[in-house]
Amino acid sequence: MRFTWESHPSKIESNNPSNLMNMAGAPAYSMMIDPKPHSRAPPAPPPTPGFKMTTGDVGILKSTLLPSFGLYSGLSVAAYAVAQSTDRLEIKDWLWPSAQVLNAWLTAIGRPMYVTGITFNDAWRGLTWSEKLLLGGVTIWGTRLFARIVCRSIARGRDDPRYDAQKKEPWFWKTALFKIFLPEAAFLSFISLPTTVPFSMGDTTLSVSTNVLSTFRAFAVGLFSSGFALEAMADAQLELHRKEREDLCRHGVWSIVRHPNYLGDALVHLSFLLLNVTNSFNPIVLLGPLANYLFLRMVGGDKQTEESQEKRYQEADPHKYEQLQNWRCEKNSFWPSLKDLTNPWALAVVGCGLIGVVAEEIVRSSLTMR
Repeated sequence: MRFTWESHPSKIESNNPSNLMNMAGAPAYSMMIDPKPHSRAPPAPPPTPGFKMTTGDVGILKSTLLPSFGLYSGLSVAAYAVAQSTDRLEIKDWLWPSAQVLNAWLTAIGRPMYVTGITFNDAWRGLTWSEKLLLGGVTIWGTRLFARIVCRSIARGRDDPRYDAQKKEPWFWKTALFKIFLPEAAFLSFISLPTTVPFSMGDTTLSVSTNVLSTFRAFAVGLFSSGFALEAMADAQLELHRKEREDLCRHGVWSIVRHPNYLGDALVHLSFLLLNVTNSFNPIVLLGPLANYLFLRMVGGDKQTEESQEKRYQEADPHKYEQLQNWRCEKNSFWPSLKDLTNPWALAVVGCGLIGVVAEEIVRSSLTMR
């Protein structure tokens, strides 16, 4: 597998004035978004025109995918041992957000500290503004989701009902490591590409104007803010509904689509891809949000949830089963219909995205003024 991409520096040294101009003679974009950029130690060799990305020594397999799979598979084996001993398959769900956050920090901060012996502060200062946004975004998203999953699991006191039918299969726990835990580790390795590749691969940058890159950054921040708000509101509204009523939650953001939490998750991961465009972009990162979307739609996510709901409700709760059938006729599962785009809750989600864009602009401007 070989990609050819035009390359030029995206990280510049503040003590070298000649690096303040890019190849076209315009101010380098990374200087615009990070007023005090710092190069990582030791400085990387100058890029060469016609940068070649291969699957060899500096390729995607050795630098990103294999280390990610090694980390995720090791954590999955540990999670499998705990899940088997407690008979709770949902332990794997604890790993999903926390492992992505851990991998991003190890790649962005831990690896430079270990390889070069620099301090944490130096490693942090060596990141551009877009990289800090990326690392901060995955941390905020993963921490909230991890806390949500753990709190829900502890409050429930038993395994997630979605997994009860699976555990009844013959030899389930003897095969679960190879059928469930390790395949999910492989999915995570691809899903994490947008949050690991910028920190581990050679820098490549799209040859577009700084205004276009600024637009991409603003759109990425807005998309993350909207997706994060949608996912957080969906979880909060569902939790409150379950405390008050026994039927299906179909109000709030749940009136937009049947699974707004999964839609929010997909938007967040898409925003990570767009943040790559604003700084260090390799086309391989396109596989990240694609793998996440395929997992949500075809493996876990709304497909698995509704299959479990239909079976459980049909057997034990005819009222919920009837509600589910009617809901399917009224609302899409994942993507809103055109008429739902004017839903007040959909407009509120868009408003959260705009607030995120303004907040990021204020923070970035305040740092520039220092």
